[in-house]
Amino acid sequence: MRKLFKSPTQLAKSSLAVFFLTVILFWLKTYVAYRIEFNLGINNDIQRFLLFLNPLSSTLVFLGFALFFKGKWQSGMLIGLNLFLSFLLYANVVYYRFFNDFITVPVLMQAKVNGGQLGDSALSLMSPWDIFYFTDTLLLLFLAFRKWYNPGKKFSRKPALAVMTAGIIIFFINLEIAENDRPELLTRSFDRNYLVKYLGAYNFTIYDIVQNAKSASQRALADTNDVTEVENYVKAKYAPPNPEYFGKAKGMNVIYVSMESLQTFIIDYKLNGKEVTPFLNSLAHSGKTFYFDNIVNQTGQGKTSDAEFIMDTSLYPMSQGAVYVTKAQNTFHGTPAILKSHGYTSATFHGNYKTFWNRNEMYKTMGYDKFFDAEYYDMSDENTKNYGLKDKPFFKESMPMLTSLPQPFYTKFITLSNHFPFKMDEWDTDFPAGETDNAVVNHYFQSANYMDQALEQFFNDLKNSGLYDHTVVVLYGDHYGISENHNEAMAEVIGKEITPFEYAKLQRVPVFIHVPGVDGGIVHNVGGQVDVRPTLLHLLGIDTKNHLEMGSDLLSAKHREVVPFRNGNYISPEYTQIEETCYYTETGEIAEANACKSLSDQAKKELEMSDNIVYKDLLRFYKPEGFVPVNRNDYSYVKKELPFKEERNGPGIQK
Repeated sequence: MRKLFKSPTQLAKSSLAVFFLTVILFWLKTYVAYRIEFNLGINNDIQRFLLFLNPLSSTLVFLGFALFFKGKWQSGMLIGLNLFLSFLLYANVVYYRFFNDFITVPVLMQAKVNGGQLGDSALSLMSPWDIFYFTDTLLLLFLAFRKWYNPGKKFSRKPALAVMTAGIIIFFINLEIAENDRPELLTRSFDRNYLVKYLGAYNFTIYDIVQNAKSASQRALADTNDVTEVENYVKAKYAPPNPEYFGKAKGMNVIYVSMESLQTFIIDYKLNGKEVTPFLNSLAHSGKTFYFDNIVNQTGQGKTSDAEFIMDTSLYPMSQGAVYVTKAQNTFHGTPAILKSHGYTSATFHGNYKTFWNRNEMYKTMGYDKFFDAEYYDMSDENTKNYGLKDKPFFKESMPMLTSLPQPFYTKFITLSNHFPFKMDEWDTDFPAGETDNAVVNHYFQSANYMDQALEQFFNDLKNSGLYDHTVVVLYGDHYGISENHNEAMAEVIGKEITPFEYAKLQRVPVFIHVPGVDGGIVHNVGGQVDVRPTLLHLLGIDTKNHLEMGSDLLSAKHREVVPFRNGNYISPEYTQIEETCYYTETGEIAEANACKSLSDQAKKELEMSDNIVYKDLLRFYKPEGFVPVNRNDYSYVKKELPFKEERNGPGIQK
């Protein structure tokens, strides 16, 4: 028996036995994470098979590097690689729990930029059961500590080469099957869920690194010929302004308010008979404000910063990472720079520090004259939550700075209170929490109600200051607040099952535009966030026909209503496509796949044109008539003792 069977200790001392045990445990752990943590939209047996297979190739290749070493170096490398890959998997798990997305290289850059301010949200997403994702690493450490895993000093390259070769062969088999099920997977997919579903989280990381290296080279290889294609596309899609509204706000001040995490379902929603957002409801039904109730959020991984980018440029954000972090040195034709030639001063108000989302750099690129960040506010404990200043003190303390600006001004306020995980200090709200089994969803009603009260306070302060009667106010939801990880609770909230189609509908965010003296009403046109800027500029009497932007005027008779999501899905009045499924927009019933193909091609073409502008930095080659390019060196956001004076030496410079 001794000759036929090895003892556990003898088996453990076999480096290959420990190696393959590690491979199997890591493979199965990854597969379990795929099934319980990620919603990858598995639709057929091929996808189920690939989901099981794809962790194996990357596990063999990455862990196989350890076999090129001998002795303690081999055990150390195997433990180190296993720990690194386990940490990468777990980081994706935690990130996905809120963002329903996977970590990319630009996201890691964002984490570096945004620093420790993400800590509270990340901790709220962790669980003691998450130790599961490191059990195999702990087992390896135990074997090494007991000296049961102690590879000998003899070394042969054959096992290492065999393992690596097997991993590569499995990968190409995986890729071939994936390409048959999803043609042009690596060239036409805007959705990271597809890539992880077909290739795996680790192979996706390699793909992401390659794509980022490729995007870095795109700028260097671009020239003026690349602009021509984009210019022809944009001008062919141009929607002229509605003569009834063109110039109705000419010369007026403009205030944008980013309503953190506010989704359209909350407008007119009642909890136990009480309106959650009574003030916003009153705006929607006043007949004096335009309320666009069919606008989808088009943000990507940059979330709030992506929404800011869209509002200022009418371009789509990046498919991976945030423009604010990775492309802040590019040339953009931001709204502050456009309005500067029309005599406008620009400023941003934000109750967080200027480096968050790299705003202190991106705002220079956009041409913002002034940035009132956390340094200008009372950031005491009772005034802050989550990512910074609570909305009520934020608006109250902003008023003296706002009224000091030369008019006309273009300003932006970024709210923070309605941010995940939404829990409020009890002294800030007496509004009831929801009654589901999900604390995040329950708290959302309270924080949304608090923000609604803060907005009403702000509007009253604008009226008392005398600004209200000659100021356009644009309120917009920046991105979703409730991710699909909370679909079960959200089904209770909206009273129906959250199918992929219903979840797409939940991506709608409210947009309000109040123009003094102009009657509004509820506008049901299907649109996206990219459509807000051309709508505003036309109200101000500025035609957008010479600007390279992707949006179209929501009030125009020729407004385009094929609206892409950042991941390549789209919605239109007739059809909606979510992943591979085509739906009738009005009923949510499944339509023939071919019915969506033409519109799907349109949506992807638009994303492609926008990506060309962003990745290739094409606006450095293009100057619209009357536009004065931004010189970033003209701007500085060092705090001054006094806010703006009427007399200035130049952009962003106070006397």
